[in-house]
Amino acid sequence: MTTKFVSAAELMAKVLGMPDYQFSVVEHPLSSATDEQLQQQASSVIEHIGQLMLKS
Repeated sequence: MTTKFVSAAELMAKVLGMPDYQFSVVEHPLSSATDEQLQQQASSVIEHIGQLMLKS
């Protein structure tokens, strides 16, 4: 999820009965990010997903 749409994602999770659903957040917008910025954001998301998986 990008930073601009976090509140919408949180609302959708709540509406779907999963108010504590966790997701990764990256800077908005993606369309103007450089390749380096995209790589950094992807690495951050991968790390966050790993942390979420280890919590289970």
